[in-house]
Amino acid sequence: MKILVIQNRMGIGDMIMFLPYVKAISNYYGEKISLMVKKNTKALEYLNEEKYIKEIIYLERSEVENRHVGIKGFFNLINDLKNKKFDKVFIFNSSLRFYMAAKIGGIKDINCYKFFKKKNQHITETAKKFIKDSLKVDVRENPIINLKPDSIAQAKKNYSISNDEINIVLGTGGSGETKRVPSKIFIEVMKNTLKKGKCKFFIATGNAKEEIEILDQITQSDLKEFCIPLNNLNIGKIIPIIKNCNVAVCNDSSFSHLSAALNIPTIVLMADTPLVYGSYSSLMHPILPEGAKTVNHDTLGKDKISPLEIQKKLDEILSNVS
Repeated sequence: MKILVIQNRMGIGDMIMFLPYVKAISNYYGEKISLMVKKNTKALEYLNEEKYIKEIIYLERSEVENRHVGIKGFFNLINDLKNKKFDKVFIFNSSLRFYMAAKIGGIKDINCYKFFKKKNQHITETAKKFIKDSLKVDVRENPIINLKPDSIAQAKKNYSISNDEINIVLGTGGSGETKRVPSKIFIEVMKNTLKKGKCKFFIATGNAKEEIEILDQITQSDLKEFCIPLNNLNIGKIIPIIKNCNVAVCNDSSFSHLSAALNIPTIVLMADTPLVYGSYSSLMHPILPEGAKTVNHDTLGKDKISPLEIQKKLDEILSNVS
């Protein structure tokens, strides 16, 4: 049986959030899954060791790669599905476009979200209900990313990662300006943690101008000797380094999702996005802006994240993993 899963949300974080549901489909049928996702999920860089995924097919729906955009793109998608000869598809979306492409493309068994229900859809609860309704399976597990032991060992060697040090991932970037907590907050936490013992900080961020400014402010401080920037590495090279660390402290960014999926306790600084993005995994420990009981879009709380609250949670985690 050839099974396709279509997950068309953007970005690494959203892709990782859907992994338990994709895996549940594979487990139910005892078949590997073909996964169709957008290219900016970068799925090939961190899902290549997942035994339940047969192949990753990229949806080309961007200004640069537009094979699946518009009317012409709709028919290209139909032809692509026809050529693959899938028997079954699960569409994690309320899209009539994907449904019709699958139907015309010859897929007989089509499962998808209810149409015209996109507004206010809860990202994980809707997916969980979809699998429950479709397969009678209750999905409760965390997302997991598996790596080759050799790649983990090689990263440990390449970066002189020692078990005698505290190795911490700092995810200082973020897709939006309102998500990026100021460098002074990270620096204060770093200084306080260094008082407790030898530390090494792996700074994971993108290369956007604003992200590099935060990186520079940290690495050009008196903490430079303890910092290893990772901004010039691709995701495939970064994740074995993360896997060697004790803990991660991240903005709501790709690296908070990656760290938690790699089974690393992850403190997520929730400044301006729905709380679910920093709490869907039991490995995630959200820190909210001071005085906030929850967070959402337009919370605008990046300057109200307390270094003291981060430190308390960090100390608690380190006491349990040491």
